[in-house]
Amino acid sequence: MNAREPAFATTSRSARLRQMLLSNELEFLMEAHNGLSARIVREAGFKAIWGSGLAISAQYGVRDNNEASWTQVVDTLEFMADASDLPILLDGDTGYGNFNNVRRLVRKLEQRGIAGVCIEDKQFPKTNSFINGEAQPLADMDEFCGKIKAGKDSQSDENFSIVARVEALIAGWGMDEALRRAEAYRQAGADAILIHSKLSRPDEILEFAREWAGRGPLVIVPTKYYSTPTEVFREAGISAVIWANHLVRAATSAMQAVAREIHTNQTLVNVEDSIAAVNEIFRLQDADEYSEAEDRYLSSGRAASGAVVLAASRGKGLEAVTEDRPKVMLPIAGKPLLRWLVDAFKKQGVNDITVVGGYRADAIDTAGIKLVVNERHAQTGELASLACATSKLAGDTVVSYGDLLFRSYILRDLVESEADFSVVVDSSLTDAENASVRDFAWCSSADDRGLFGNKVTLRHVSSGAAASAAGVSASIAAQTPHGRWVGLLNVRGAGRERLQAVLAQLQTRPDFDSLDMPALLNALIEAGESIEVQYVHGHWRGVNDLDDFRRAGDFAHAQAPFAVTAGDTAGKTDAASGAAR
Repeated sequence: MNAREPAFATTSRSARLRQMLLSNELEFLMEAHNGLSARIVREAGFKAIWGSGLAISAQYGVRDNNEASWTQVVDTLEFMADASDLPILLDGDTGYGNFNNVRRLVRKLEQRGIAGVCIEDKQFPKTNSFINGEAQPLADMDEFCGKIKAGKDSQSDENFSIVARVEALIAGWGMDEALRRAEAYRQAGADAILIHSKLSRPDEILEFAREWAGRGPLVIVPTKYYSTPTEVFREAGISAVIWANHLVRAATSAMQAVAREIHTNQTLVNVEDSIAAVNEIFRLQDADEYSEAEDRYLSSGRAASGAVVLAASRGKGLEAVTEDRPKVMLPIAGKPLLRWLVDAFKKQGVNDITVVGGYRADAIDTAGIKLVVNERHAQTGELASLACATSKLAGDTVVSYGDLLFRSYILRDLVESEADFSVVVDSSLTDAENASVRDFAWCSSADDRGLFGNKVTLRHVSSGAAASAAGVSASIAAQTPHGRWVGLLNVRGAGRERLQAVLAQLQTRPDFDSLDMPALLNALIEAGESIEVQYVHGHWRGVNDLDDFRRAGDFAHAQAPFAVTAGDTAGKTDAASGAAR
């Protein structure tokens, strides 16, 4: 197989399909029904595409009864051929008419680079074989042989393949009739025989294969007998297996679920992280010039966005699972916590990501990031880690704790803020009975869900630094906090230099090594800076102890494709910060 792959890749599409039909190995074709699905089939690693009549008619929203004209089908195939360089075998129904229609069909398919066509021995217009198949009349055998001969005589590409589909078993005519027809079609010039069955077991297919005895390539479609181990087909001498309709079925169930969810809850929050990103659609459309167009038409003159992730901590309370790795490399629902964060940044176009490591920095996966190390992480706090990355603050920058999971809209809204400084505050977390707990936020006003978009600024964040806490006014201390800062700070434009100046002033303090991020936010406020608040109500999680670690997987699974959740209680979590990040 591997030895012939280079030559296989450089041959024509029709020659590649012919090689697959004649191969001594079992080959596979995957259904596609438009350009997007054709590209997906190629990226999945398949070597050929089945242009399913059922799937193509379904994507038009019509029945599989030749209600879509053959010219509409051929137009769809042209988009599929443009989107993928794979050979396409068209499910050509009955050939859309008599011998003359088959001749014209073959010529038009060749013009569009289609590698072959499969025609079935039923009468035009056809009905799907799984709908009362036993009641459907078969075509006259001699007439169908004439269609095959006409198609073969019309092709200009010697490698163009015509596959004859035998419907005798579907129609209940029996094994002898199926074999008789298959042999007649082979002698008429068919390049392969497709034998079809509607039984849930492969018995009659395997019996046909034994009786056929390798007289020519044999193709099957195990839609009904799908539980049969693939090795059974290999042992039976089958040439090719067609997975005939599974992409259109998968797309249908996914669209139904998403449509129901949006209709029921009248929001996109619960689905956005479970479906393909818009940028993924752009990529599948081969829109390489999209980024240039975005810069040309959507640019606001803003510098490229970056991020600094504070990830030096082993994780207080997580020692049992962080002996050989830092907290940010703990596996959450199949991938490291840091990778969830990096992927979230990149999804929002924040691609220049600096991670400040410390404990077991050697175990941090550096793919897609720049790593700097706080060598004194065991003796210092978050601001010392941030100071290690000061030189990396080159453009608009998000400063983030390294132990966060969140819905994508939270970061999107944050980076789109026009304020020089902006933070995210969760208004569902306001229980501050323990005054020593940090990250509680007091703001200029509470989160009024009825006044969405009302400008709110940060007044103070509770900090683990005693010196900073001492500066809290009595009026603020007497109030119930308005929420909790989740650990995300966005710095834009000239705000970057002002943040660096305040950080430099804090570095002159004797207690600098103990200072945390709330101390920096409070120092910015004391310096007269306005920090805009973006309120959220849940939809995030911090990982600060073993209990958080155990629950984080549930939250992450809700962001994965096809996840279905009854609610979002996982997002409404106490996410109090640890002592070091």
